[in-house]
Amino acid sequence: MAKKSGFIAEFKKFIMRGNVIDLAVGVIVGGAFQAIVKSLVDDVVMPVISLITKGLDFTGMFVALNGEKYATLADAQAAGAAVLTYGNFISAVINFFIMAFVIFCLVKGINVISEKTRKKEEEAPAEPTTKTCPYCQSEISIKATKCPCCTSDLAE
Repeated sequence: MAKKSGFIAEFKKFIMRGNVIDLAVGVIVGGAFQAIVKSLVDDVVMPVISLITKGLDFTGMFVALNGEKYATLADAQAAGAAVLTYGNFISAVINFFIMAFVIFCLVKGINVISEKTRKKEEEAPAEPTTKTCPYCQSEISIKATKCPCCTSDLAE
């Protein structure tokens, strides 16, 4: 029984690590984002492409593998024919490129914001590490209480 509770404790430790939780959140947000991109492709991009190509609808493109001709994809599927729906593949490829472009734009925007923040941090002057001895004018450590050059005691 001790091994089982050790295994369960190890599993709980694994699940509660920050990167696992972040990954889970990323997958959930990615799934929701995929629905938005799919709607963008199906409802906005594909009708425009169909208009440009004079009514060409990619989702209706298919090849019946039994060699017969069918008027529509639904007719081929109703007849029980095996179909190669390459139009759906074209839509998926367009969907992928749109999602990749949107993610690229998001990452690029985050990088620009991060760079602006980083520049503000770099602009802050660095703490001084040296000071000048008031007696011999030599450069010494800021933490020095006695000058190594003239051996004068330095007041804080």
